[in-house]
Amino acid sequence: MASAQAPIVGNVSSKCSIYTDTPGVYGNPTPDVLSTAPQDGGVVPVIRYDVSIPDAYKAQISWPNEFTSSPSLNDALDWDGEVTVKATSEAGMSGYEGAKIEYDNVTEYDMTLAGSAWFEVDSTVAYGVGKPLPGGRYRATVIAECIAK
Repeated sequence: MASAQAPIVGNVSSKCSIYTDTPGVYGNPTPDVLSTAPQDGGVVPVIRYDVSIPDAYKAQISWPNEFTSSPSLNDALDWDGEVTVKATSEAGMSGYEGAKIEYDNVTEYDMTLAGSAWFEVDSTVAYGVGKPLPGGRYRATVIAECIAK
């Protein structure tokens, strides 16, 4: 008996794209604190989501809870952050902020409409108890994902 197998291949392009519109910068308002707040000398990162199919994706954005690189640290770090909607391309997206779900360092938004939404990600970290941060370069990362529903 003879047989054959015919492969079938397909590619799927996500209808949700993520861009960094503004990279973040930590300011150092006190010797033991780093903050992205402008009043602290920082720059708040802004992430843009472009969604072309309504109600097919959720945006999941995580503010940093560890450094990806830093000088050697030997005391506790106290991380805090907040993700908020900065702007939207569609008036109906104004409800995204009120409907967000937050847990741990993660914020989720149900992307119910097609269009663009910009999210600000505030990040603050305090070192030890009144201990100054060691000099050097500190780097942390915001994780932004598009998750198909």
